[in-house]
Amino acid sequence: MAISSILGYPRIGVEREWKKSLEAFWAGKIDETTFQQQQQEIRLNHLQKQQKKGIELIPVNDFSHYDHILDTAVMLGIVPKRFQYQGGIVPLSIYYGMARGTKDATACEMTKWFNTNYHYIVPELSDADPVLTENRPLQAYREAKEKLGIEGKPVIVGPLTFLKLSKGYTVSETDAWLERLVPIYVQILRELENEGVTWVQIDEPIVVTKLPAADIDRLKKIYTTFAEAVPSLNVMLQTYFESIDNYLDIVSLPVEGIGLDLVHGLSVNLASIREHGFPSDKVLGAGVIDGRSIWRADLSEQYDVLHELISSVSHDRLIVQSSCSMLHVPVTKETETKLGADLLGALAFADEKLNELVLLTKAISQGANTVHDQLNAADEALGLLKSSEARNRHDVQKAVAVVSETEPQRNKPFEARHIDQQARWQLPMFPTTTIGSFPQTPEVRKARQFWRKGEWSNSQYNAFIREQIDTWVKLQHEIGIDVLVHGEFERTDMVEFFGEKLEGFAFTQNGWVQSYGSRCVKPPIIYGDVAFDVAMTVAETVYAQSQTDRPVKGMLTGPITIMNWSFVREDISREQVAYQLAYALRQEVEALEKAGIGMIQVDEPAVREGLPLKENEQANYLAWAVKAFKIATCTVQDTTQIHTHMCYCEFHDMIDSIEAMDADVISIETSRSHGELIHSFEEHTYRLGIGLGVYDIHSPRVPSVEEMSSMIDRACASSNRHGSGLTRIAA
Repeated sequence: MAISSILGYPRIGVEREWKKSLEAFWAGKIDETTFQQQQQEIRLNHLQKQQKKGIELIPVNDFSHYDHILDTAVMLGIVPKRFQYQGGIVPLSIYYGMARGTKDATACEMTKWFNTNYHYIVPELSDADPVLTENRPLQAYREAKEKLGIEGKPVIVGPLTFLKLSKGYTVSETDAWLERLVPIYVQILRELENEGVTWVQIDEPIVVTKLPAADIDRLKKIYTTFAEAVPSLNVMLQTYFESIDNYLDIVSLPVEGIGLDLVHGLSVNLASIREHGFPSDKVLGAGVIDGRSIWRADLSEQYDVLHELISSVSHDRLIVQSSCSMLHVPVTKETETKLGADLLGALAFADEKLNELVLLTKAISQGANTVHDQLNAADEALGLLKSSEARNRHDVQKAVAVVSETEPQRNKPFEARHIDQQARWQLPMFPTTTIGSFPQTPEVRKARQFWRKGEWSNSQYNAFIREQIDTWVKLQHEIGIDVLVHGEFERTDMVEFFGEKLEGFAFTQNGWVQSYGSRCVKPPIIYGDVAFDVAMTVAETVYAQSQTDRPVKGMLTGPITIMNWSFVREDISREQVAYQLAYALRQEVEALEKAGIGMIQVDEPAVREGLPLKENEQANYLAWAVKAFKIATCTVQDTTQIHTHMCYCEFHDMIDSIEAMDADVISIETSRSHGELIHSFEEHTYRLGIGLGVYDIHSPRVPSVEEMSSMIDRACASSNRHGSGLTRIAA
């Protein structure tokens, strides 16, 4: 009989109790013992929930105190020397120092996890001496078995993926590093085998990217070593987020199971199985429930996929599982009481996905007739939303079709606009500004809560917001900032705020997901056609501008970032969703300009996050992403300066597309990455304006003047060599 499993469960808890525990510990409100007790309680609750739902192969060691890649690094003793690590188990003070920085040491770099909205801490290998500090998978297995009687499936990030996601080594050192890491992995696996562990999940998502032949050979060597070292331990080599290109090579590896994404990688992976079959000596982990989507699965369709697989894989060699970890979706929809019935019925968060997996496992094992009513209910729920008025706004569809027919362009090229803008603004050689948002203090949050509960009137709340703007405009003046911002005190989240004012969006009460560390976001749901309603940012921006003779930037979130940081409808293409958002934002840009705002920042930090993992799909994505940005910004006057902002991503493989966005100024992060993002601009001629983010506001550490100056000097040198447009410095 087939069995059910998942690849990982959300860490944060129904009420974000995980986040609250972390932040209480950081603030010194609880001691380490209490913190560890709280974390264990949360962890065990998650395992018990899966057990009660009927999941048969439950993952352990998917839980983390911050990030699973950071966990792997400290388990392997890979700690940068600046944190003064003395060996042994890495203490929480160093663990969180690596994640967040300390008074004396910069935090490790943070970057996105493949093409998701999650960010991981990048391991630094340059001065590392790897050694097993503690066997975390073994500890997690023992805890689950002793506390709950669960025979868990330990989860480990595979050595090739871990190495590929690390920094501080050259390509020529790859084999040497694997020779240092693989014996430690063998030690971990042997201890699991000796403990009596049946299955271990080794995540190798790097396999879905384009791998050179040398890496395929490395995989063969790694897993042959594992097979020889732990012959009685069943290894599930787990892939996710896409299909695998080297199908025959991967399925021939000496492992007991292969996990495939049969959602995002369905067409290619299924075609490979149809053409080549599946090894008779292996178990197939069939990822048929989307671990990244909040939409209810088309269970009839997924049943058909499983039914077809049975011709290649017998029931007893099939595991029905999620396509990836459910880290990327909210915990449960049970607490959602304000969504419309049509929308709520079409949703499935992590707990509901557990039910879907159990249902599909029963269907494929005992026959679809045993769950006939449940399959029909899923079909009906999805059909109701599809036929809703919100998804059939013909006025929106027609207008967007018109604006997307041609390539949007500014009136003049950048070189000519730049002259006009300099004449208008008379800025110094190195003008200063900030990215936009200022601290959401307890007072600000409390005021918003009073207003939303109706305890404050609109006039009371607006007066409070203006007081905040007054304070911070004055502060920026005193500091000497050249281009001001109003502070965004009226906003919650940079995506949620706009979604609340646009049509076609819905909002959950508790639909939180982890972005990085304790940073949790509540992504809006784009469930219908997106349309502009009323001006969203004009009042606050114009008020701030009335308080100063210096320019105040209008602050918007770009169409691609809104889309990539939302849960998006799946009945139309993401390209069409992006154009709908862009057209709505164009109307806001025009409203700001009409109100006298001549600098408008349209942030696109998530463009890189949406880049497809498959190289043959990337050019098309970048083309329509750039087009969406230009649809939103191209209609302004030549003297209006369009800014954008990007952070925590690599630019080298999309620098041409960034330039094609034709923003007058792009702000980039250079502090946390230790200036490495400048490298992309050093290697390419970038003719537009660049703003350097020289101060990492996510770290409690204050950088020295020398550090910031060195970033600026490096960028200036690049600008002189390549003729780049270094026009401002942004903190």
